[in-house]
Amino acid sequence: MAVPKRKTSTSKKKMRRSHHKLRAVNIVEDKKSGEYKLSHHVDLKSGFYNGKKILDI
Repeated sequence: MAVPKRKTSTSKKKMRRSHHKLRAVNIVEDKKSGEYKLSHHVDLKSGFYNGKKILDI
């Protein structure tokens, strides 16, 4: 059975966990409607993406 020979130091443990952080959600304000939406996503209320009508709502 694999058992560590030494206790993992606090420094090593924190270095390993440095990538476990939560990322901020990329929310932007829509230029036409003024509502907030995820960037690079179609606005489901208006149907626009990048200034062009994509969905017929």
